[in-house]
Amino acid sequence: MIPDQRREHILKLLQERHVLSINELTSMLAVSHMTVRRDIQALENEGKVLSVTGGVRLAARLKSEPSYFTKAQMEVPAKRAIARAAAQLVRENFTIFLDAGTTTLQMVPLLTDKVGLTVVTNDFNVIGHLVEYPGIELIHTGGMVSHADHSSVGQYAAEFLKRVNVDIAFIASSSWDVDRGSTTPSEPKVVAKQQLLRIASKSVLTVDSTKYGKFGTFRVARLEEFDLIISDDRLPRAAVDQMNERDIRLEMVATG
Repeated sequence: MIPDQRREHILKLLQERHVLSINELTSMLAVSHMTVRRDIQALENEGKVLSVTGGVRLAARLKSEPSYFTKAQMEVPAKRAIARAAAQLVRENFTIFLDAGTTTLQMVPLLTDKVGLTVVTNDFNVIGHLVEYPGIELIHTGGMVSHADHSSVGQYAAEFLKRVNVDIAFIASSSWDVDRGSTTPSEPKVVAKQQLLRIASKSVLTVDSTKYGKFGTFRVARLEEFDLIISDDRLPRAAVDQMNERDIRLEMVATG
């Protein structure tokens, strides 16, 4: 088979098996490890697959998100490490936006000693935690309530954001990759997140590596549109290289 035929065959095999090892592919295709690795690299560059340790899997479409309580228990060490790095960007007298999400929620305990801080958010859990700190000015966007995410979404939230100035917006994402950007399966989330990119002096995507290589139906933004991405150090090497090639600013934090 020529390379294009071989790569199409790899995709068909992955549709049946979801994940395949390098050894399995060399045996199935009767080619060398080097050839398989080149094919995987080419498919990964096209956003069709994602390298995993010793093998490859299909890039996954995200049709729905887990419940809030399920997400809160997932990847906690990575989320805490990302939150620590993000909180270090916050200075006294800043106005920040905390997007709804379990990673941004991990920032909350790290912000309570910031003097003159104003927090704008669409997340009811953020409000519930910070309401006990009268030294922090709190503003909620309002808008249509997403019961699944404990947050407000939609056009009303986006309209409110047109009336505020934010020093840093910390933005969450359920799925992301180099080619598709930050995406979501929920259309009502898109407009407020896009408005944040317009009104914030600095936008920071806070997202762990397990969400990389997944994509939702609706794109929020290209990765190049964020001023900084903070993730953990388990991102695939190929993804890091692609981001470096595109001058996407990435900070990776250790989870251990």
